Amino acid sequence: MPKTKALAASASKESPARKRAKPAVRSASAVNRRLRQIEDKRSAILGAALGLFSRFGLHGTSIDQVAARADVSKSNLLYYFANKEELYVNVLRDLLALWLEPLRGFSAEQDPAEAIGDYIRRKLVVSRDRPDASRLFCLEMIQGAPLLRDELDRELRTLVEKKSEVIRAWIDAGKLAPVDPHHLIFALWAMTQHYADFGVQVQALSGHTLEDEAFFERAVENVQRIVLQGIVPR
Repeated sequence: MPKTKALAASASKESPARKRAKPAVRSASAVNRRLRQIEDKRSAILGAALGLFSRFGLHGTSIDQVAARADVSKSNLLYYFANKEELYVNVLRDLLALWLEPLRGFSAEQDPAEAIGDYIRRKLVVSRDRPDASRLFCLEMIQGAPLLRDELDRELRTLVEKKSEVIRAWIDAGKLAPVDPHHLIFALWAMTQHYADFGVQVQALSGHTLEDEAFFERAVENVQRIVLQGIVPR
């Protein structure tokens, strides 16, 4: 037998051991498990970064501090985020999505009193459960939103204009008193986020925080009453 044919024949008759040594095709469950691990690691880094950025700001926080708090190596953190600024912007984008989610539900078909009342409750839930998120967003706005300006000019402006049209439709239908939609939205933001951004002051003056269930319900009831009695026609 020619040498080349002998080699070909030998190659075609792989031993069971060699066949077992070949890397197996990853199953769908293994791929999904890996994707969950990646997402969990990314979420842990973002959560650690939020806690530090909301207390010390961008310049007062280091990548090493975030890595230590997230329980990952610095090199592992930099695998997910190229630098501190990119990490900060991703934290802010997640906050913006969280902050705007309750507003997305507004539609002209809803009863405005129910829609706005529910919006107030949902925003106060965010202030109760994610006060660090609200404080960091506030800090970024106070500083002129240097790293989030494009997001505000695009996503936030588009959403507010769209929901302002819904508020105008309620007004035109006689379901709301005439009010400038922008100022109504500004007032809703101010009244609900105050409990997070000025939580220390709220506690000092009232002796309570939103974590106190009874105080939380009183806050929801009173903010709803203040807003709705001013804009729902009697």
